[in-house]
Amino acid sequence: MTKYVYLFKEGKASMKNLLGGKGANLAEMTSLGMPVPQGFTVTTEACNDYYAKKKVISPEIIAQIDEALAVTEKAAGKKFGDPNDPFLVSVRSGARASMPGMMDTILNLGLNDVSVKGLAKLTNNPRFAYDSYRRFIQMFADVVMEIEKANFEHLLETMKHKKGVELDTELDANDLEVLVQQFLKKYEELKGEPFPQDPKVQLIEAITAVFRSWDNPRANTYRRLNNIPYEWGTAVNVQGMVFGNMGEDSGTGVAFTRNPSDGTKELYGEYLFNAQGEDVVAGIRTPKPISELKSDNPKLYDQFVDISGKLEAHYRDMQDMEFTIERGKLYMLQTRNGKRTAQAALKIAIDLVEEGVLTEQEAVLKVEPAQLDSLLHPQFNPESLKSAKVITTGLNASPGAATGRVAFTADRAREMKAKDGLPVVLVRQETSPEDIEGMIVASGILTSRGGMTSHAAVVARGMGRCCVAGAGAVHVDEKSKEFEVNGEIFKEGDWISLDGSTGKVYGQKVETQDATVSGDFAKLMAWADKYRALDVRANADNPRDAKVAYNYGAQGIGLCRTEHMFFEADRIMAVREMIVSKTVQERERALAKLLPMQREDFIGLYKEMKGYAVTIRYLDPPLHEFVPTEKDDIEALAKDMGLSYEELQTTIDELHETNPMLGHRGVRLSITYPEIAKMQTQAVIEAAIQVNKEGMHVVPEIMIPLVGEVKELQYVKQVVVETADRIIKEAGVDLKYYVGTMIEIPRAALLAEEIAKEAEFFSFGTNDLTQMTFGFSRDDAGKFLGDYYEKKIFANDPFAHIDQLGVGKLMKMAVEDGKKTRPNIKLGICGEHGGDPISVEFCHNIGLSYVSCSPFRVPIARLAAAHANIKNPR
Repeated sequence: MTKYVYLFKEGKASMKNLLGGKGANLAEMTSLGMPVPQGFTVTTEACNDYYAKKKVISPEIIAQIDEALAVTEKAAGKKFGDPNDPFLVSVRSGARASMPGMMDTILNLGLNDVSVKGLAKLTNNPRFAYDSYRRFIQMFADVVMEIEKANFEHLLETMKHKKGVELDTELDANDLEVLVQQFLKKYEELKGEPFPQDPKVQLIEAITAVFRSWDNPRANTYRRLNNIPYEWGTAVNVQGMVFGNMGEDSGTGVAFTRNPSDGTKELYGEYLFNAQGEDVVAGIRTPKPISELKSDNPKLYDQFVDISGKLEAHYRDMQDMEFTIERGKLYMLQTRNGKRTAQAALKIAIDLVEEGVLTEQEAVLKVEPAQLDSLLHPQFNPESLKSAKVITTGLNASPGAATGRVAFTADRAREMKAKDGLPVVLVRQETSPEDIEGMIVASGILTSRGGMTSHAAVVARGMGRCCVAGAGAVHVDEKSKEFEVNGEIFKEGDWISLDGSTGKVYGQKVETQDATVSGDFAKLMAWADKYRALDVRANADNPRDAKVAYNYGAQGIGLCRTEHMFFEADRIMAVREMIVSKTVQERERALAKLLPMQREDFIGLYKEMKGYAVTIRYLDPPLHEFVPTEKDDIEALAKDMGLSYEELQTTIDELHETNPMLGHRGVRLSITYPEIAKMQTQAVIEAAIQVNKEGMHVVPEIMIPLVGEVKELQYVKQVVVETADRIIKEAGVDLKYYVGTMIEIPRAALLAEEIAKEAEFFSFGTNDLTQMTFGFSRDDAGKFLGDYYEKKIFANDPFAHIDQLGVGKLMKMAVEDGKKTRPNIKLGICGEHGGDPISVEFCHNIGLSYVSCSPFRVPIARLAAAHANIKNPR
């Protein structure tokens, strides 16, 4: 028979998967002899059984709950439902990972109309008894029966107003007894049935509510964002009540063994006398800092300090503790590894090493890679944020905070910024490469369309620019220079603010503050570098981004998207001239204008990378992206190029494709127009020769995109090699270079053994590989993925974390097959997944050589790579 219920004294910390984090820690504190009110845990397996049985708790589980309750009653010397001396319990949820959004706590469960009188008589404190009962009715109604607690708060406020008092504690026993009757009446009115009087019915209803909360929308969203599997389930903790509201010798509080904001080694927290847990966080009364407990009750304070020290020493981490004082006696209700800011996480990890508590590897594992985001990007001023109004929420496409005036085009963004220097936010339906100059000057980017790997998201992350994408409620009218969201109109010049870490959009100016990086950051990152096996490169298309990447510790460039260079104002005309050329000679003349610009681009990249590898991807997007679409722009371009409007329009029409992402792009362009590959090769090689003459040792890596057939690569590689070898020979130098390919078409992964005969390295382009494996458009998938999450088809976005079952299988196959042909083949990833900690761990495990990500995610990838190697050493 499966054991679904464990007494606290039967469990231990290592049973976290079964008992949940809270239950395992209560069991551990019990085994350590801490003053823990006794109780039991209903396991995560019971939660899964509840869902397997169509949301019903089985009779077998209920029988085990009854048995555990009987043992707990005996230990307490009280009986559940006893009219004279009732045993009361709290019910709390407890998944194995901390889960904000799960069910709130229920206190004082077991009280009813009869036992409240017995409790009043037994304690000689009717005020305490009726205060406990009114709290229980409200919690049970709100948390279990989903009746809005405002219904009860209104009655409480009315009572306080009638009595002329401000605080709950100023109401006397008679007031609270009347309030209980009002609460009971309101419950029956709203629920259509009386408040349950049988404590066992109350208990099973409460446990059911915890299980039910595992599947609520808030919990599902949190799990998806934090990659917590639905199958984990939640445990339920039933614990004997101790009361902080029995008078001035009782109280409740929350404390940390170190400051969770900055990591200082000091007891940090607050408490309230004559209160229960929710009073501390509700803000109705002002709690006291924990330090004042020393003067209020020195003996109790010393005991708490002793217990805090023992818990931190035992768990070897900063602890977040909940406690209650009942009639002068201290009880510990919970401990867990405390949540902390990134700044605090770094300091605590390093301090624990210096105190001899942790090894360097253990300290590295204490800091979550994703936490580093907040150290690398601007954040909102917390005070300014308090009064800010959220107008809509989109996808948290690129982290950080931004505030600025609305601009609807790249040109207007540039003009507004140049005029007065005040920040702007670029608002578009979706961005394209033509918007790049506006994105550079903007503080933030807001789009109404697109997903986590849309153009706006990818470019913004690369630039370290805040971006909220796919905000579907935003309706952009570029011609009228306004956007509408939920009935509210915002015009050009109006202030808005974006939180790229949460996806929230605020309809006003919210002050921001710069990110700060301390010496602790450098020390922890040095440890991370010491223990990782993966190299970390950056995706960078210009010297500015390359410099940021190098300063953040990048060991080269894993992806330079040369097409981004083509959109610069000084070269777009030459690109368009190349596109409309009718002959090879005309194309070569246009490309000759681009050659010196490309060469200077590459020289800049090589110099910023100071000898590290630079992987240059040849022209990838379809050519239609480089030509205008508006009539006025077409007329202007035709005039500049000496063409008639009709001639240019015909060329543009010919470039049109039904599905351009699967059309004439990538390697296919170089097969049709090999002169493009020749020009790019000349620029790559000549730039390398020049910087090497200046004392560097650059080994260029030339990457041919979108290969799905080895003969494609063979053809273009021959063009590259002939061009490169000729230039090297003419220069009379010795220069090594590599030619490789992106694995982004499923067929390329399947034929990796063949392709490796020509490719000297593979780089997985997981944006397109995911798109083609699933058959999803990454820009449009956001429109329906919500339904997939809701219906439990997908647990998370495959464009955010590598789909390890499907896409991951193709990658693993390509790695293994590529090594059969070329045992020392260099293997990397340059899709957006390269900066995702979960995906970095997967890349480590399948044997990649490096990951490449946007410059501002380089520290995150470095730390994630260290985590992966410490957990699973190569």
